[in-house]
Amino acid sequence: MIRAMWYHDGWGWGGWFAMTLIMVLFWVLVIAGAVALARYIGRRRQEPNPQPPVGEQRWGGRRAEDLLAQRFASGDIEEDEYGRRLALLRESR
Repeated sequence: MIRAMWYHDGWGWGGWFAMTLIMVLFWVLVIAGAVALARYIGRRRQEPNPQPPVGEQRWGGRRAEDLLAQRFASGDIEEDEYGRRLALLRESR
């Protein structure tokens, strides 16, 4: 007599569906991660350095000392105030 052998040790259709779903999700996450990393790196290269070097702090494109000198020259501040603020700026470098 010939016996038909049935090896039912697989997951069946549900297993195939679960494995397919997990594989698709895995690749979606890998691709999304690569895209996010590329955007992050690209954005970092486009951004200028947010902090200029020490002693080169700029405000409106001019050094703070230049702005202070301009205010003194235009008469906005007195000589003693100019001297105090200039000393404070140079001290904080």
